[in-house]
Amino acid sequence: MANVHQFKVKDAAGNEVDLSQYRGKVVLIVNTASKCGFTPQYKELEQLYQQYHAKGLVILAFPCNQFGGQEPGSDSDIQQFCQINYGLSFPVMAKLQVNGPEASPLFEHLKDSARGLMKTRAIKWNFTKFLVNKDGDVVKRYAPRTKPTAIASAIEELL
Repeated sequence: MANVHQFKVKDAAGNEVDLSQYRGKVVLIVNTASKCGFTPQYKELEQLYQQYHAKGLVILAFPCNQFGGQEPGSDSDIQQFCQINYGLSFPVMAKLQVNGPEASPLFEHLKDSARGLMKTRAIKWNFTKFLVNKDGDVVKRYAPRTKPTAIASAIEELL
């Protein structure tokens, strides 16, 4: 069965990133947007990252413009926004799609591995979060409304 470590994605500069490099780490994958009501969650994500990074947490943000056009900028614009407004120190990757025929293979895997409310597969909005264990297995999917700090105990258990 596939796991997250078998995928490759692009960073904001367009370089290929092999997710196998995160083997042995707990990974929180989030689809994000700069102009969303949930955008302030970047602050809590950064707090989680600062608190647990040394213990093995990796957070990967994947900007997406599929929900209300709330991520219209280029990868460069997104990086600048995240730095100026939130001082993010975790990776914000290249913009991608999470649903539909152009959906990222990584997100197809995430949706297959952890269904949403009412067992739906599709991602419904920005800031859907997927928690991945050290072996690359998706442990849980969290709704956009779930605050990142509410995931702290689940992260601690996996670390």
